[in-house]
Parts: sequence; C-alpha cells; structure tokens
Amino acid sequence: MTRYSDMIEDKKITKAAGIIGLATFMSRILGLVRDIVIANSFGAKMAADAFYVAYRIPNLLRELFAEGSMSAGFIPVFTEYLTNRSKSEAKGLANTIFTILFITLSVLTLLGILITPLIVNLLAPGFLSDPEKYSLTIYLTKIMFPYLLFIGLAALTMGILNSLRSFLTPALSPVVLNVVIIFSVLFLSPKMEMPIVGVAIGVTIGGLFQLLIQIPSLIRRDMSLTPSFDFSSPGVRRIGKLLLPVSLSSSVNMVNIFIGNILASFLVTGSVTYLFYGMRFIHFPLGIFGVALATAILPTLSAHAATGEKEKLRDTFSFGLRFVFFITIPSMIGLIVLRVPIVNLILQRGEFDYTATVGTAQAVLYYGLGLWAFAGVRIVLQAFYSIQDTKTPVKVGLLGVGINILFSLLLMGPLKHGGLALANSIVAGLTLFSLAYMLRRRLGRIDGRRIIRSLWRVVLASTFMGIIGWFISQDKVWTFDGQIIYKTFILGGGILLSLFIYSLLMYLLKSEEFLFLFGIIKERFRSTTNRSET
Repeated sequence: MTRYSDMIEDKKITKAAGIIGLATFMSRILGLVRDIVIANSFGAKMAADAFYVAYRIPNLLRELFAEGSMSAGFIPVFTEYLTNRSKSEAKGLANTIFTILFITLSVLTLLGILITPLIVNLLAPGFLSDPEKYSLTIYLTKIMFPYLLFIGLAALTMGILNSLRSFLTPALSPVVLNVVIIFSVLFLSPKMEMPIVGVAIGVTIGGLFQLLIQIPSLIRRDMSLTPSFDFSSPGVRRIGKLLLPVSLSSSVNMVNIFIGNILASFLVTGSVTYLFYGMRFIHFPLGIFGVALATAILPTLSAHAATGEKEKLRDTFSFGLRFVFFITIPSMIGLIVLRVPIVNLILQRGEFDYTATVGTAQAVLYYGLGLWAFAGVRIVLQAFYSIQDTKTPVKVGLLGVGINILFSLLLMGPLKHGGLALANSIVAGLTLFSLAYMLRRRLGRIDGRRIIRSLWRVVLASTFMGIIGWFISQDKVWTFDGQIIYKTFILGGGILLSLFIYSLLMYLLKSEEFLFLFGIIKERFRSTTNRSET
C-alpha cells in the first residue's frame, strides 16, 4: 500500500514538474529569442557589458526570490498551516507576509537607487577605468532596481499558488518578462538616445507584469492579498527565522557568479558578456528540469515533514535526485560537445561575431561541467528546507563562497573567463556532496545505493550519446555565419538522434527512471486514445 501511494505521489510530482517544465521551456525559448535580439543589436561590446553587469542585480533577485528564499522560507510554514490549520488562518499568514514584504522591498528599492554607485563599484570595479561604461552601468542599474519590488511580490504569489498545487500560471509569469523585453529591444530601444536604456526599461516593466499575471489565479482560489499587520503571528516569526538563512544559502550560487563577474571586469572587453550568455545556456536545461522538479517537489516534501512521515520524505527526495540526474547529465554532455554549434546557430549574427561565439562557448564548457551539481543542489536544498533546517545549507554555502574565490583567482590566469566558470562548477560539486552527506546524517539514510545504481546507467548512456554530438561539432560550417537552414537541420537531427540513442540505452539498461517516465507516457497515450474512441 505504501509503495503504491509513493508511486501515485511520484506521478503527481512528475506531472507538476512537467507542467512547470513546459512553461519554463516556453520561457527559455523566448529567453533565447531575447538573447538573440540583444546580441544582434549590441554584440559583446561596451553597452552589452554595462547592461549585463546592471542586469545581474534583477537576475540575482529573480533567482533569490522566485527560485529561492521566498519559496523555501514561506512554503513549508504555509503548507503546514494548510495541512494542520484552517484556510482562513493560512490566508491571514499570507496577508501579513505580503504586508511585511511590500514595506521591506519598497525601502530596499529606494535605498538601492540611492547607493547604486557603491553597488556598481562592488560588482564591476574594473569599469572604473572606463568612465563611459561606468556611468552607463550606474544609470541602467537605477532603472532596473524597481524590479526588486515586483519580483519579490511575484515570488510570494508564486509560493502561495504552488502550495495550493497550482503551478501553471506562476511558471508562465517569466514568459511575460521575456515578451516585454523583446518588445522593448525591437520597438523602444530604436527610439532612445542610448538604445540599451530601452532594454533596461523593459526589464522593469516586465517585472511588474510578472506580478499582475498571477493576481487572477489568487482571486479564483480566494487568496487575494490585502494588508494585514498581525506581526505577532507565530507563523510570521517562524518564516522570519527561516527566511534570512534561506536567503543566504539560496543566493550562494548567484554570489559565486557575482564574484566571477567582478573578476571578469578586469579581463578583456566581452568577458562579462561571455559569462552571462554562457550561464544563460546552462539555465535552459537547469530551469526546465532542475528548477521545475525542485519547485514541484518542495510542497510534497513539506507535507511529509509536517505529518512526520520521514520514510516518505526520504523516498520522495531519492526520486527527485535520481530523476534530475537522469535529465541533466545527458543535457550536460550535449551542451559540452555541441557548445560551438549551439552558440553559433543561436547568437552568431550582426554584432555577435565568431570571436564572441568562441568566448561564449568556452564559458558554456566550464559552466556545463557543473550542470548536474547545480541541479542536484537544488533538490538537496529543498529537502533541508522541508524539515525547516536552514542553518546547514548556510554553513556549507558560505564555505563554498570562500572556495570559489580561491579557485577563481587560481584559474582566471590560465583560463581567463573560462576559469571563473570552472570555479563555479567545482564549488557546486563540492556543495552537493557536502549537503548530501549531512542530509544522510539527519535522515538516517537517503537511498544512496539506489541513487548510485541509477547514476552509473545515466553516465554510461550519456557518454555514448555524446559521441554523436562530437562528430556534428567537427563540421567547418560552425566557423562562419549563415546557412541557418542547413545548420538547424544537422544540429536538430543530431540532437534527436542522440535522444533516441540515450533512450534506447536506458531502456536496455532497465533504468528505473526511464521505465517510470515511459509508463506515464504510455498511460497518457492510452487514456487519450480511449477518450477519442468514445
């Protein structure tokens, strides 16, 4: 009975992750379109470097709030209220958090605008030697700072809807952001004296729409947010205790990226842009699979923790980690071997030349080595947050920041910006192993043998799959512009063939994750066929 109920819960998680993943896929596709139009307009030159330093701030806040601390600090307590108390009490808690968050973020936004020069000095000290780039970065940062208020409130609405097992609308909200930015590049920027300013305005307006698109879903579920000043609520105090350490641990990855950004400002022009685009390609599979599964799994882990079902919590965690490796490791191999073809096809046009393609591909290579760890860390963090242990991730994360600085300084000399990306990947791997070890001590076991059995199958199949991609990458066509149809055909065909080889090998190796996913697809196909026949 327990095993059957676990399978039902795994299917619910997979379905939720599928919904989030599909919506995230749409967002990432539009994100690539956004990157294409920005790269075509601004290349990897001064204005692009200034924009991407300034954009690091809202990008950090998106990671920190939308994909990090707000969900991890709020959902476990809010889910406990929904599980063990009344809906009206849960709604009261949400309204109080909304009020606190609105006041806090409004103050931080105003303060941030006032001290923008100091922030830019910290993020890109190398820009001080170029007054034009430095001044432009300050101006763009001020324009985009209000995004903090909008994305913070949007993250709260996302946490509420996810706790109610409503995933589609929150996952679609980044689509709106990308649409607004694309519109700004194409239609607003050409009318501006400094075209890059139009892109910054688009980021801020897009953040506002990310919030507004979720309001109707809250209203339909009788969770509309209104001011409440019940600051003495026990739930508020518990969320407050969780939020700061969760914010610190959730922001570690972005802090490490910031460190790379600071050091890259001392390298040749274009290095900041290479790192930004390199991480953008990593975020494509990471967002679709890693973040989607982590988002879907947290409410279930929190519910198991709230009812004291430790065995189910362990099983759900094991499923999440095995499934995320099943997806992200072949994605990692694909990105590494096809890095130049992918960057060439998507970005190399207009102001973005072959030199920029090579620089970005180098960042993809070294960031890509850590994709499996970036995704795995998100799953392990959710397990800690579900049991409301936020101190352990903070300790490990702060140690990781120190290690990242050390490796960045050691590797940026021989590998330039690639060394900064590699330092991030090394730290992600060390963080994953450290957190998994500590979680095992907390839970007694984490199904380690089952995870390792799954892992060796995934690695073996992914290696054979990668051989196909390597042959595709040797074509001389990837050194120049044009021939879009031919490039799309051979790259798309190669990816489809690689996926087929990977699926076939996983089937022959009797991969538990593949057979589980294949069973869901067969079940869905069978139910669709039965409906059509009736």
